[in-house]
Amino acid sequence: MNETVSPARGIHGVISVPGDKSISHRYAMLGSIAEGTSNVFNFSSGADCHSTLACMKALGVSHTFTKKEGHDVLTIEGVGLHGLHRPAAVLDAGNSGSTIRMLSGILAAQSFETTIAGDESLARRPMRRIMQPLTEMGARITAKDGQFPPLEICGSPLRGIDYQLPVPSAQVKSCVLLAGLYANGETVVREDISTRDHTEIALRELGADIQLEPRLTRLRGGKQLSAKTLIVPGDLSSAAFFIIAALILPESDVILSNVGLNPTRTALLDILRSMGANIKLLHVEEANGELTGNLQVQTSRVRGGTIDGALTAAVIDEIPILAVLGAASQDGLIIRNASELRIKETDRIETIAENLRRMNVRVSTTEDGLEIPGNQRFHATEVDSHGDHRIAMAFAIAALAAEHASVIQGAEAASVSFPEFYETLRHATR
Repeated sequence: MNETVSPARGIHGVISVPGDKSISHRYAMLGSIAEGTSNVFNFSSGADCHSTLACMKALGVSHTFTKKEGHDVLTIEGVGLHGLHRPAAVLDAGNSGSTIRMLSGILAAQSFETTIAGDESLARRPMRRIMQPLTEMGARITAKDGQFPPLEICGSPLRGIDYQLPVPSAQVKSCVLLAGLYANGETVVREDISTRDHTEIALRELGADIQLEPRLTRLRGGKQLSAKTLIVPGDLSSAAFFIIAALILPESDVILSNVGLNPTRTALLDILRSMGANIKLLHVEEANGELTGNLQVQTSRVRGGTIDGALTAAVIDEIPILAVLGAASQDGLIIRNASELRIKETDRIETIAENLRRMNVRVSTTEDGLEIPGNQRFHATEVDSHGDHRIAMAFAIAALAAEHASVIQGAEAASVSFPEFYETLRHATR
């Protein structure tokens, strides 16, 4: 599907973004293996999270969507740690790396064999990082060419391990912790750079035997989880597109409502403020251990700068839209230590560079990043998402700043995380 995006002078009003994708995945999985009924408010509308729900349904977990007091509510009938059933067919994770990587930790401990696969894009994404610790714990896993989906997982009794993450990855950390729920003894996960801690927070909320320390998590297996009411904050990674749009368009003043402000996710806001962005936090609250609040964003002259090291790991999902900001900034943007981008839905370093060049923006690529000079203008053109949701949305925002309408090829990819994106964009730019 192609989407035509016309230029805009600014974005305005109050914008709601879908429920946080990362948290929704975790609530879907943990609610399924908890005892009792969990009610989840503001579950993500993105296709990836619904792939997780479909996998849990295939494993014998019932769920329904209803309206309660005007809110969409997902009700999950948890079956407990040991209540899952062998699926009748191959589990389909769709395009979701989060689904296959995290759910594999649960599947590794079951008393049955499971095969989990996904679409063509997912079939190209390496899984060795989860296979290695799960194998250490006692799981038996085979994969295409030793590392690619589909994964054939033969459930086994697991033992706790002390695992040092070789590279920062919240998905790998979560996979090991989910396996640790079933393991004999204590599972310890150590990380040199702090990554998203949504899994740890959710496990604590649902009653797991878990201890949290800086860059270290201890989990003792065997304790049942207890269902409860859960509220998903708005997705900051989805809000990022509208934050950047507001900054680069000349007449913007917008509020993004009910956005997740987990400290492991707000490096994006820290980076933008350090570059001169006018962003204010309003009405900050806490629910289920997660901070939420409203963001007010106004047009700003952003300086640019360098993103590297731990900062890169903290904003890895936001790099496509930050690259767009870099071209519009005063001093440009240098991104380093982002080799992880090469194994996302696409090789994002190359797809970012390709589409910037299509828009007549100068950019250089390195093995692990990008260098984008500042003070550049976006020229109207056709850009290609290559089926990557974050590329589609990032260049739709760039198109707002072009002189004429642009066309986003493969625009439907946005539905992976933000099905309402184009409708929201049109409403905000009226």
